[in-house]
Amino acid sequence: MSAEYMHIGIPVINKKPNMVYNEWGGFWVNTDTDSYDYKIEYLKFEPGSRFPEVIGKLFHVAYKVDNMDPYLAKAQTVVFGPEVLSPTARLAFIFMDDALIELYEEKTQ
Repeated sequence: MSAEYMHIGIPVINKKPNMVYNEWGGFWVNTDTDSYDYKIEYLKFEPGSRFPEVIGKLFHVAYKVDNMDPYLAKAQTVVFGPEVLSPTARLAFIFMDDALIELYEEKTQ
């Protein structure tokens, strides 16, 4: 198992500058997460978003993983997913040790 820190996700009530709308998920997100050291992803969820309400209320820490299945098996709760984003990428949110964790799996073809 290998996990690489990606960002911390912070839900916000008001849109911040430079946020773009993610139609697939029903939320607004800043696009410059990797452009500064803090690696903060701001998220504003719209009513009807495909994500459970808890994801729009709690901070989360995101990790890129080589295989999310072992993490899913050890999770206290799987909150969302795993969702297939593309033939090579999956996304899931879990609770582990009472913390909300985003798992992003990307495989090279």
